[in-house]
Amino acid sequence: MSVTASRKAEVIKSFAKKAGDTGSPEVQVAILSERINNLTEHFKSHSKDNHSRRGLLKMVSQRRTLLDYLRRTNEASYKSLIEKLGIRR
Repeated sequence: MSVTASRKAEVIKSFAKKAGDTGSPEVQVAILSERINNLTEHFKSHSKDNHSRRGLLKMVSQRRTLLDYLRRTNEASYKSLIEKLGIRR
């Protein structure tokens, strides 16, 4: 259900702007997307897990907020990020 440390490091490495970058909106959105995808798979077999569903909704909301911020500040980066992650908007 959660993202393993190696997978998280891999995601950070692929979306980081520079070495050691873990706080940029692009990296945060990528990590949240990974967690959201894992939870979505979890719900395919555990449809009645409403406690985790609440956490999923919070993560989706947080990702949406970060994407709105990124769109306001850097439109080109926003477009490339949603293209890479396959997020529809």
